[in-house]
Amino acid sequence: MGRVAVIGEETAVSGYALAGVVVLPAEGEDAVHRAWSSLPDDVQVVIVTSQAARTLGDARTAKLLPFTVVIPS
Repeated sequence: MGRVAVIGEETAVSGYALAGVVVLPAEGEDAVHRAWSSLPDDVQVVIVTSQAARTLGDARTAKLLPFTVVIPS
């Protein structure tokens, strides 16, 4: 079974740790790209903030997995 991760501003993503989600806080474009590149292989769903989604652009939908979900702003 795959895991769930979340990428985005720390204030928006830190609470997901309580649900066992892999939390990758990322402030700024470079940090978002580093977090995306560092996703563990067993992550199948990634929750991203709307800012992180804009930063990642087409990269987040280039492959079938991981499936991404955007937190509305």
